[in-house]
Amino acid sequence: MPGTVLLGDLSGTVSVADHGGTTKAGSDPNPYIGSETMVGTRPMSQHAQQSDATVEQVNEAACPTVEAIDQIGSKWRLLVLYDLREADEKRFNEIKRSTQANSRTLSRVLDDLADASLVTRRVEDQPIATYYSLTQKGEALCPVLSDLEDWATEWING
Repeated sequence: MPGTVLLGDLSGTVSVADHGGTTKAGSDPNPYIGSETMVGTRPMSQHAQQSDATVEQVNEAACPTVEAIDQIGSKWRLLVLYDLREADEKRFNEIKRSTQANSRTLSRVLDDLADASLVTRRVEDQPIATYYSLTQKGEALCPVLSDLEDWATEWING
């Protein structure tokens, strides 16, 4: 229907508005639109109104994968993890050079990875330096990253 707009809200109601087109007052069999400017409301379908179940509850089998992607899924996190898998440990500036991340981004990413127990931080006093390496949990990701790299080579870069 020309000019019809459907607007949903969190209360489970869809608003229907007709902004012109060819609909005339009383000529449309739809009782929710009676004139060119009338706005009516009607309840959303049961499908659109899913219960209070969260996405995780509805997709319980996918939850571990979604949680894993939340921990490792950003471009910068993947670059740092990939970079650290090639060395026992690296200094901050070495990671910065090899990933080409700016200092602020790299600092945030390393903090996120440390919070997720994927990376460990070691500070030396003389000379002052901070070293980063993969934890056991981070090392366990190496085969997964290799498989992802193989998949990307075949299907994305193919």
